[in-house]
Amino acid sequence: MNLKLHKPLCIFDLETTGTNIGKDRIVEICILKVNPDSSRESKTWKVNPGVPIPKECSEIHGIYDEDVKDAPTFKEIAPKIVEMISGADLAGFNSNRFDVPLLAEELLRTDFDFDLNKFKLVDAQTIFHKKEPRNLSAAYQFYCGKTLENAHSAEADVLATFEVLDAQVGKYDDLSNEVAELSEFSTQNKFADLAGMIHYNAKNQEIFAFGKYKGQVVKEVFQKDLGYFGWLQNADFPLYTKKVFTKIQLSSKF
Repeated sequence: MNLKLHKPLCIFDLETTGTNIGKDRIVEICILKVNPDSSRESKTWKVNPGVPIPKECSEIHGIYDEDVKDAPTFKEIAPKIVEMISGADLAGFNSNRFDVPLLAEELLRTDFDFDLNKFKLVDAQTIFHKKEPRNLSAAYQFYCGKTLENAHSAEADVLATFEVLDAQVGKYDDLSNEVAELSEFSTQNKFADLAGMIHYNAKNQEIFAFGKYKGQVVKEVFQKDLGYFGWLQNADFPLYTKKVFTKIQLSSKF
């Protein structure tokens, strides 16, 4: 083991009902406890979150309401989690921004104290990003073997981006050189708008990704609550998002 441990290190990961630290719930937690002598123990718990798991989340982590209906609540397993992490430090991947804050919320919600001062936090994703930068300068060096001069000047960045894109097509045999296919490959999430406030469901229907109608079909909402459309148009949303809402609202009349 390359790590030098002076106390146990608990590496953990959460699967949840969403990404909102304040309101979402844990549906699965796994903790690997590694001791200074290299011995280790691992525990995994499915958790009944007490609320429905959104379909889009289930499709990501593979855990559905049926899978956790008989599982313990977080309050029931909290004592075991506290016992396991007590006296240890915590680690994960993107854990400082998500897993640790959400775990703290769940523990505090069930009246178990969580004090950051008792733990050292290690985030492998942060180390990865710091040691292996994923910015344009790093891409230019990796794909083109050149140092990007005058980074962050628009002209230099544009020219470097073109060279990087062209080099990527040349480097990977399984990467198309057609723009349409490159567009499909480089799209991580397909949204109806640019801000990601309108998603698509499995039937390719536009659905709300926020608010009281989250997960519901936009067209159907407008048909039953036209006032909500008016509120959206007067609220502080991007103009393009409002444009998409308007297009959907007009189609909902037919």
